Amino acid sequence: MSISSIILLVEKRNIVGIRVRQARKAAKPSITQSDLIARLQLLDMSIDQSGLSKIENGQRPVTDIEVFALAKALKVTEEWLLKGTGNPSG
Repeated sequence: MSISSIILLVEKRNIVGIRVRQARKAAKPSITQSDLIARLQLLDMSIDQSGLSKIENGQRPVTDIEVFALAKALKVTEEWLLKGTGNPSG
């Protein structure tokens, strides 16, 4: 793997958080962090407000199971959360 490839991976290491925020704000009506946390709790996923804020700001990594729960709670696809490709509607 080249140095430029590694740098690109590091720069894009937590793009899920950016898309979580985009999906929350694009929802009609928009979804607050508290709303999203409540939806995640219904899916047996426990992320508190601090954790969600850190995810959205790229300060906390997201596990694979969290990606699936976030996608379901936000009604978007996992592919869109991870890659930004495909139809965002889940």
